Amino acid sequence: MAAKTADRLIDVRVSATRYAARDTNIYEFAPLDGKPLPPYEPGAHIDLHLPNGLIRQYSLIRPEPDPSSYAVTVKRDPASRGGSRCVHDELRVGRTLKISAPRNNFPLVENASHVVLLAGGIGITPIWCMVQRLHKLGRSWKLYYACRSRADTAFLQPLETMGHTHFHFDDENGDKVLDIKPIITEAPREAHLYCCGPTPMLKAFEAATADWPRAQIHVEYFTPKQEADRKGGFVVELARSGQEFVIPEGKTILQVLLDAGVDVDYSCELGICGACEQRVISGTPEHHDAILTEEEQASNTKVMICCAGCKSERLVLDL
Repeated sequence: MAAKTADRLIDVRVSATRYAARDTNIYEFAPLDGKPLPPYEPGAHIDLHLPNGLIRQYSLIRPEPDPSSYAVTVKRDPASRGGSRCVHDELRVGRTLKISAPRNNFPLVENASHVVLLAGGIGITPIWCMVQRLHKLGRSWKLYYACRSRADTAFLQPLETMGHTHFHFDDENGDKVLDIKPIITEAPREAHLYCCGPTPMLKAFEAATADWPRAQIHVEYFTPKQEADRKGGFVVELARSGQEFVIPEGKTILQVLLDAGVDVDYSCELGICGACEQRVISGTPEHHDAILTEEEQASNTKVMICCAGCKSERLVLDL
């Protein structure tokens, strides 16, 4: 299913590829029209509209945006649903495709007194961008980077050169994963904490930081945090047009609106990119996304319609 995004799609060409680690490559994209690419800040990602019809989100890795090109890092996932496999098999230099403008659901607080960053595997991609920025600014930071082995570790040499990084390789630690709890215990209470990695790591991080101020905790999922709600049984009203739709069992709000021809922004359909966010006028959403904070979810002022359900009989959206 093709994505519809608020910003125009950008036609680009693969301008370079290079090795980053085992099964992990860096891909660079240049705009076909030669116009400057939109700026972004560390933590931002773009959508790649792949040749096989899939749309996937990948973090931008350069801390200082280059208006002539973007760069992302992609690891071939053995359990790929078609995204990373397509990137590795089909995105050769010269191939053209469409991308979105950058979005940022994982922004870096550059003026924090101290930043603790945790990365697992390919979750290093947004973190690497942040680390480079903090290093350039001369800020106080510490990175904990876990991988299965050294061979899987992207950006290993530059991080070793920078310092401030604790590496954890499972195969050198009896196949044990990084223990997150003591890292959080030792972190200064005024620090901002960031984590990106596989779901078990993120769950452990959230558990370890449960008593921290939410404003200091930053998490980015690249797989769904929960399955989309498809229980149905409620009505969605679009306040601007006055249209009403019954959401049946087996369908998401987004699917029903798209089937009815409603012009609405969306991309991942997994609750991890933020493109489909809508303002809630009334009703109580049942949130299933990995974007909104607990406080934002509790406020019920916005909702990701690709995956949310509804606890009330009616949900009124600012559409």
